[in-house]
Amino acid sequence: MAGPRILYLHGFCSSPASWKARLLSERLRAAGLGDRFACPLLPPVPLAAIATAEALLASSDAPTTLVGSSLGGYYASWLAEKHDLRAVLINPAVMAPVLLAELVGTHNNFHTGETFQFSREHVEQLYALDTPCVTPSRYLLLVETGDEVLDYRRAAARYAGSCQRILPGGDHSFTRFPDFVPQIIEFCGL
Repeated sequence: MAGPRILYLHGFCSSPASWKARLLSERLRAAGLGDRFACPLLPPVPLAAIATAEALLASSDAPTTLVGSSLGGYYASWLAEKHDLRAVLINPAVMAPVLLAELVGTHNNFHTGETFQFSREHVEQLYALDTPCVTPSRYLLLVETGDEVLDYRRAAARYAGSCQRILPGGDHSFTRFPDFVPQIIEFCGL
């Protein structure tokens, strides 16, 4: 069996080129663990994004920890509960269907420039991925109180009982991510 690995799930309109995904990948490569990191380009269609992640999970028998940012945190929670995995959630979109219902329309990926449509059907797919109950012991929650997109208190309440780091200030990007990379790597068992 291969050693533990990390599956990073980026947020809405993002990609593997996000600064957090790149930084985590770089740190793992520097430690000789670059082959233990995967960050796929998730399709904007929620069920297709989940299928992409599940295909990667099925491709290896290595123990995997999910790391999800924003919408990726929403996906990570669903996948963690379904597949009995651990997950690091970074400013997770705990109310993703409600938040993204306000964003139905045309969008451009921040990194690739790809234009895509986000529809009401996609919002319904997000509702289908709602996880009514979570197992607190499987999560490390990282949030900043200055998140301008999501109310950090919703995540803190949703993952009550989990290991939580609630930091003052910051923003939706989780500005202190570099400081937490060692803790993330340790939580993931690498």
